[in-house]
Amino acid sequence: MLWTLLAIVVSGLGAAGIALLLRKLTRNRLPRWIIPLFGGLGMLGYQIYYEYSWFDHQVQRQPAEAVLVASESGEVFWRPWSYVWPMTTAFTVLDSKSLVHQEADGNRLAVFNLYRFEKQHIDHVSFQPHLLNCSSAELLPLDEQSKPQLAQLKRIATDDALYLRACK
Repeated sequence: MLWTLLAIVVSGLGAAGIALLLRKLTRNRLPRWIIPLFGGLGMLGYQIYYEYSWFDHQVQRQPAEAVLVASESGEVFWRPWSYVWPMTTAFTVLDSKSLVHQEADGNRLAVFNLYRFEKQHIDHVSFQPHLLNCSSAELLPLDEQSKPQLAQLKRIATDDALYLRACK
């Protein structure tokens, strides 16, 4: 967060410096208000760049055994440009290193950890172990003691990236 704020300030100062240079090159024919305008546009431009490159940056930081299985894009009212170009605000990663296949009552089961990354003012990461019945495509979160949370049972499609990766 500190480095992001520093980068925003430096971008604003750099853009304001360009405006100051343009003003001096035109022998002060450009209006004085162009300097803070360029500074503000530089800061806003960097902020937009940072928001849209967040997803790619976070995916590149994942270890080799992490597999992207879902992402969410959306709009935020204080970011009006996101209504034109929705930005990725969250994504889910399967830890293939934790993937274990089991057989129970003739059903093939997969147990694994899912990590969820959310873009907030400070990035939020959460993880939870899951159980996937490959025969019926039912996904079940597990609690800290590896007990199923039956109230949160949900079916996933057999063409879903999570199903394809965990059950192949």
